[in-house]
Amino acid sequence: METELSRALGIEHAIFGFTPFPAVAAALTRAGCLGVLGAVRYTDPDDLRRDLDRMDRHTDGRPYGLDVVMPATRAAGMTEADAEAMIPEGHRKYVRDTLARHGVPELADGEPSGWRITGWLEEVARRQLDIAFDHPLALLANALGPPPDDVVARAHDHGVRVAALAGSARHARRHAETGIDIVVAQGYEAGGHTGEIASMVLTPEVVEAVAPLPVLAAGGIGSGEQIAAALALGAQGVWLGSLWLTTTEAELHSRALTAKLLAAGSGDTVRSRALTGKPARQLRTEWTDAWDAPESPGALPMPLQGLLVAEAVSRIQRYEVVPLLGTPVGQIVGRMTSERSVRAVVDDLTRGFERAVDRINRVAGRAER
Repeated sequence: METELSRALGIEHAIFGFTPFPAVAAALTRAGCLGVLGAVRYTDPDDLRRDLDRMDRHTDGRPYGLDVVMPATRAAGMTEADAEAMIPEGHRKYVRDTLARHGVPELADGEPSGWRITGWLEEVARRQLDIAFDHPLALLANALGPPPDDVVARAHDHGVRVAALAGSARHARRHAETGIDIVVAQGYEAGGHTGEIASMVLTPEVVEAVAPLPVLAAGGIGSGEQIAAALALGAQGVWLGSLWLTTTEAELHSRALTAKLLAAGSGDTVRSRALTGKPARQLRTEWTDAWDAPESPGALPMPLQGLLVAEAVSRIQRYEVVPLLGTPVGQIVGRMTSERSVRAVVDDLTRGFERAVDRINRVAGRAER
């Protein structure tokens, strides 16, 4: 599964694997893909430094990347305390009442809140980059469009390619004008923050809009046959995230959540603002239903919603409150029916790709006759 882009990056397969887990990212890189570690959960710079050091040790000198979250609408100088002060008391009460209805226990005194999404605060993201550029990154990706101009320039000074996710051709054109190197066309089916255009429509539109800039297809891809389809539409690779959540290297720390993912079908996800304030595809749960209910005060804008629900999500995860337990995941969850190693998943993808190419070659051969 080589393309011009994969050869330029020195990877065997044109698979870019996004994951919040360093063990998964390292395994992807060792398997000939490009593992991309998500940075949004790292609020402590020392934790990110530790895990990037771990990546360095376990990738055998092969390339890997980092994904940050820097919103297009910048909030320079805003601290976490500033953002917390903006959260209305009515929203805090709604969270408390929802947790109480489900009997979710409090965290023990002094127990840290393990789920914090503050990486989209500019001060946090920039601290992450100060650490990241001390490591041999091959790719810097931004989940919310292109990073600020100075970040793009800084990455290029370090020889690091920059990628940005786009949900429409219009957004992709704007991204390309900022000087980034790769556009990720993320379709409606994808996990996390998505737009409203499906991958089959979006990918060729973005390829045409930003040519000759390379495009990665994302959303609804979980087989080698689907990778072949993405490349046939003009993509130079695929961006896969959800597929790695049920690998044996993943560190979900919840057997109940893993079981929910393995049991879920492709119709068991929903785009909801409940987690971050922006529409993000995730497992549908009683938590997402609560935020869509008539009595809900409505989700707050990013980053306030993430700060509002951070402790609540930590409590739900800590005590494995199954009706509320969820995670960002795409519609491809319906294919995630067993726990396998990253290597086994990659091998399955390559075999499926070969089957698809053989099938198309047979069709083309018959057409010629």
